[in-house]
Amino acid sequence: MRALIPEPQLGDLIEIFRPFYRHWAIYVGDGYVVHLAPPSEIAGAGAASLMSALTDKALVKKELLYEVAGRDRYQVNNKHDGKYSPLPPSKIVQRAEELVGQEVLYKLTSENCEHFVNELRYGVARSDQVRDAIMAAGIAGVGLAAVSFIGVMLSRNKRQKQ
Repeated sequence: MRALIPEPQLGDLIEIFRPFYRHWAIYVGDGYVVHLAPPSEIAGAGAASLMSALTDKALVKKELLYEVAGRDRYQVNNKHDGKYSPLPPSKIVQRAEELVGQEVLYKLTSENCEHFVNELRYGVARSDQVRDAIMAAGIAGVGLAAVSFIGVMLSRNKRQKQ
């Protein structure tokens, strides 16, 4: 049995846990959210939704939260409220509703669904999952370089001893 999740408040950020990434929406009332939906963003599509990274356009949609989430877990996550002042809920909802139906530019690294909802709530477009992915890639790159360097040094030492 699914635990009862409290009704989000107007203007809340909704984080939806897709396999391998997070999809973001903004709550606009009566069970509905507004979200930036690349053509391949389908609830329950799993890894297939990762194809959204290959598109450059997305549609702003207003849909029922339970349909957008599908079987994926979700939560309210207004994680930047301590850093940025949220706009008034009525303004957030108004701005979101005005965009519904529009096709907008979509870039995974600078104009994705997380940037979209943070812009609506705080007036600041940002995506922590992009920043975190870039940081992880950088750390992995440094680690790979270190391992390669150690391998070269061990190989050089082995040749010198022969």
